[in-house]
Amino acid sequence: MILGLSGLCLVPCYWHRRIEAGDLGSHEYNAWLALLAEHGRAPGLYLVRQWNNVLVDVGLSWLGSFVGFAVAEKVVVSTCVLCFFWGAFALIAAFTQRPPWVLLPAIAMIAYGYTFYAGFMNYYLSVGLAFWAMALFLRGTRIEWILGAGLATLAFIAHPIGFGVLLATVAYTQLAEMAGGRYRWFVLILACLILCGVHFWLLRFRTEPTLGAHGLLMTGADQLMLFGTRYKFFSRVVFFLGSLGFVVAVIRDRQKLSSLLPRVWTPLTLWGLFVANAVLLPGAIWLPQYVNAISATATRMTSVTAIFALCILGFLRPRRWILAGGIACATIFFSLQYQDTGTLNRMEQQAETLVSTLPYGSRVSYTLELSEPSRVNFRHFVDRVCIGKCFAYSNYEPGSGQFRIRISPTGSSIVSTSSLAMELGEYVVRSADLPMAQIYQPDEADLTKLAIRNLTPGEKNGRLGHHPAPSEIVDRLPTPSK
Repeated sequence: MILGLSGLCLVPCYWHRRIEAGDLGSHEYNAWLALLAEHGRAPGLYLVRQWNNVLVDVGLSWLGSFVGFAVAEKVVVSTCVLCFFWGAFALIAAFTQRPPWVLLPAIAMIAYGYTFYAGFMNYYLSVGLAFWAMALFLRGTRIEWILGAGLATLAFIAHPIGFGVLLATVAYTQLAEMAGGRYRWFVLILACLILCGVHFWLLRFRTEPTLGAHGLLMTGADQLMLFGTRYKFFSRVVFFLGSLGFVVAVIRDRQKLSSLLPRVWTPLTLWGLFVANAVLLPGAIWLPQYVNAISATATRMTSVTAIFALCILGFLRPRRWILAGGIACATIFFSLQYQDTGTLNRMEQQAETLVSTLPYGSRVSYTLELSEPSRVNFRHFVDRVCIGKCFAYSNYEPGSGQFRIRISPTGSSIVSTSSLAMELGEYVVRSADLPMAQIYQPDEADLTKLAIRNLTPGEKNGRLGHHPAPSEIVDRLPTPSK
């Protein structure tokens, strides 16, 4: 049964030729660049030893060198999805002390939520490993703590934010369970004070504003907001139905409420703390050692918020109507995903055909935008189609100093430091940039159509075709904290 459910869970990874998950295309492209740099075939780029934010990238590079990046993508992403999906299942089971079979559709939706489709794969894998470690720490035997420590180490290598979530959650859970009774209120107050302290400490750095009161809407259901406005409506409907179902179930089980409250206290307060975290955490943080910001911190962490919400639901007595409602919502959610990722696959196929006409080593820039505002940055599919053919000139990773692939002080002929200007279509082409091609949208009436043209010195790369709106593209630029 577990094998069958795992196969069903992986269907979105295989229903199209490519997985359209935001920064995943950048992960794959830079994994290929890392191989070139390792063999001295990437002018101006070099590799450094890095002990976190690298697990997925190393996996893609290693596997891609043997079987190609198309296969490596499927294997690595499938592993990440199963780790997240069953890790969340194990965590809910550890809290509730029973397998949450009726919540499987909801877990699957969160597994393919915003964090996945934004392409934050290192963080996504780190959180999945953290779920497994939390579940082992909750059980509490010596062997399980040792296994949990090993998974925590892997979580740190994958991404430091996932590791931080693990440490904070385990510390709070242990203190709350040790305190017991009314003393748990002191643990909760202490956690709130620490959150406020972190908020003010981070203000020492340059930051983007917090979400403020809007963060109260980051309940976990926001993970279902993906490619357009219909997802926003859908996420609100799901949150309303989930809340209504919870209230109805509590009323039916009200005689057991007094015995249920002590058990549900920890996941309930953890959920509240993560909502408060979305209110207080800055939207982006510029640390002095990096050029680019650490971004989307609060929005990506709501995948954890959502799983703690499911932990609360898991304490209720399983009912068929909860499972039926979850299946109905999941059917709608994945149907929408299939349509939108299918559109992106067709666009990527066009881009692949277009770059196949270029001589190897050509530089490529792009100005792309969907007709309906998308919460997910989809443009990195151009990076991916360049693998083995050309160079995505607006690649931001090497210049950020946050990843294992870096740009040398003398610069590189295959990476520009003007990625923002290129995506805005405001980059003025220099003679040294040539040969350089531009992928753009020639038809305002149909933005799924792509074209390519060679650029000339002195012109702006976005001179022809659809011109992305600056405010919209800045909101959806790739974030250097995958």
